[in-house]
Amino acid sequence: MARVCELTGKRVMTGNNVSHAHNKTRRRFLPNLTKATLISDCLGRSISFRISTHALRSVEHNDGLDNFLLKARDGDLSAAALKIKKEIKKKKAAAAA
Repeated sequence: MARVCELTGKRVMTGNNVSHAHNKTRRRFLPNLTKATLISDCLGRSISFRISTHALRSVEHNDGLDNFLLKARDGDLSAAALKIKKEIKKKKAAAAA
């Protein structure tokens, strides 16, 4: 499983360990991923994602999963998140009509 956040697209970064003698060795900065179950108010069900803790805070800041997904760029979302976003849009359009 790739180390990529399903909602924000945050992924592994690379950099250097720098010693006191200023020797540089390559290293990886891993995202803080956690398995989270988020509830969609529009769909009335819970969805499980592997997201970063930063994304979890962003979802809470945007008043829930539905608002976060509607505001998120499609390029950042995983295939599963895009499918949920499409379902939410369809449900909201049906409710508005």
